[in-house]
Amino acid sequence: MLICGSAELEDGGLGRRFEIEQTDGGRLPAFVIRYRGQAYGYLNRCCHIPVELDLQDGNLFDLSGHYLICGMHGARYRPDTGYCTWGPCRGQSLAALDVFEENGQVWLNVMPA
Repeated sequence: MLICGSAELEDGGLGRRFEIEQTDGGRLPAFVIRYRGQAYGYLNRCCHIPVELDLQDGNLFDLSGHYLICGMHGARYRPDTGYCTWGPCRGQSLAALDVFEENGQVWLNVMPA
């Protein structure tokens, strides 16, 4: 599934929001970001309370540009692993998505492994 053009993701910049269709017809919020030159994708759901990290605007990084941060309560996650390093969900991880870049575009791998 095509998410966005590679050029739309700046290192440590705004993330690109999208939704994943579930087999039951429901949809899950997700996002893709760029960190240290690589695209990473996660479900947009904090491990502490199932709320979206960015509160609808794609602003997922903290001011340093080195951590993803939950806008609700400040939990910090490593952008390259989704691991929570600080906050009430410390030690847990965001649900990672299989994203890849090809021909200048960012894709979600929707094929089963």
